[in-house]
Amino acid sequence: MAKTKGNRIQVILECTEHKATGVAGTSRYITTKNRKNTPERMEVKKYNRILRKHTIHKEIK
Repeated sequence: MAKTKGNRIQVILECTEHKATGVAGTSRYITTKNRKNTPERMEVKKYNRILRKHTIHKEIK
């Protein structure tokens, strides 16, 4: 029988500032989170390669 991963799920983080600038492309990261410890959407400061600066990335559905 296969083991389950439990409460850990994969989420996609997308840049919030990138949409407002109108520059082509998107900045997205894939990471995991524990659904039990973090039930709300994640917000992490990550590097945006297109804008060449650190921006806030929010979890998308």
